[in-house]
Amino acid sequence: MKAIVLNISAWMLLPFMDGLAKFLSQEIHFLQVVWGRYFFMALFSILISSIFFRKHLGFPKGIKIQVLRSLFLFLSTIFFFYAISIISLAEALTLAFISPIIATILSFFILKERVGPRRWIAVVTGFIGVLFVIRPGFTEVNMATVGAVCAGICYAFYIISTRKLSSIDSPLMTLIFTGLSGAIVISLIVPFYWSSLNFNGWLILISLAAIGTLAHFLLILSLNYAEASKLAPLAYSEIIMNVIIGYYFFGDFPNQWIWIGLIIIIASGVYISLRENKKIINKEL
Repeated sequence: MKAIVLNISAWMLLPFMDGLAKFLSQEIHFLQVVWGRYFFMALFSILISSIFFRKHLGFPKGIKIQVLRSLFLFLSTIFFFYAISIISLAEALTLAFISPIIATILSFFILKERVGPRRWIAVVTGFIGVLFVIRPGFTEVNMATVGAVCAGICYAFYIISTRKLSSIDSPLMTLIFTGLSGAIVISLIVPFYWSSLNFNGWLILISLAAIGTLAHFLLILSLNYAEASKLAPLAYSEIIMNVIIGYYFFGDFPNQWIWIGLIIIIASGVYISLRENKKIINKEL
């Protein structure tokens, strides 16, 4: 029960970070928002870890896979923040939810895992859900929509790279390394897009990073009480708060096509997660 509470709390917090990022993107370039998210996440992670989790600190052992994972998550963040700067939070998150579906395809080709016919059907069904949201040929497909899909694809590669060498470093060490590497890379890019911020702007930038860091720490804590595969379906609870924030603060409410696509994508993703969890249980037996 504790794992569920911690995990859902994390997913309920993340839409607040996305909402602040969308709001701030109306004033400054979205890459500057990405910089704030990574720079202050790295700062907060190091401070919190130094105080509460000092024994877990150290240089990462799997440096190559850490770099790879960090790159995929970094690209996913850039694509997603670009998407929400233009389209609604709900539409962007719905399209990004294809990550478990893409990860299933990648697990077959990269990890050489067996994917049964039922999961292949779920994959195809998930893509049908994406088509309901995008509706190519009926509405103009803009770059923000493509960005949201790319965010989901990059996150799928992040899932696969994490799964491939998940036992090398602790999740906490991964979070710190991800924040630091992302902060370094985006700091080299952001000067070309920098705009001055007033006090409120800095406060929002720091707040969104603090919320994101807290959410990731809650996710890490939840993994101490339950396996990641069993908690995976709870990630879809994020859409609830996402829709509320999008409607209340930005006046965005998903149309019927987004709702249909969302239901199809979530159903496919949850089914894939449950099948993978069943596969893990069977292996243990």
